[in-house]
Amino acid sequence: MPSKKSAPDVFTLLVELGRKSGDGLPKNAIGAGLLCFASGRDEAEAVRETVAILKQADMAPLDVTGYGTLSEREQMGHEISDEERALMQQAMDENSVIVAEMTPFFAAKERDAFLAEDDA
Repeated sequence: MPSKKSAPDVFTLLVELGRKSGDGLPKNAIGAGLLCFASGRDEAEAVRETVAILKQADMAPLDVTGYGTLSEREQMGHEISDEERALMQQAMDENSVIVAEMTPFFAAKERDAFLAEDDA
């Protein structure tokens, strides 16, 4: 008898990236953090799909931390904005991975130079 698969859900994932040629990160960045919303039947599937898509985009995923589904995050008391909810719904509707936020990481010297460029 085939096993019953659960219905898809959307998982919140934080992906740490290293550097790779052609990754599109700022020139002096040493990596980045991506906040992603990914659909999947379970968190493991959402992680696998996210990592595969990021690798296809010439990115170098190093680590993924899962923060659960919308209902799990609500139970933990996380504040979830309407914008986040809309992106989660989009991930569900499109059966996709949505990168909601990208934060580049810099060594101290490079970070200061990057911030100075923003102030100019």
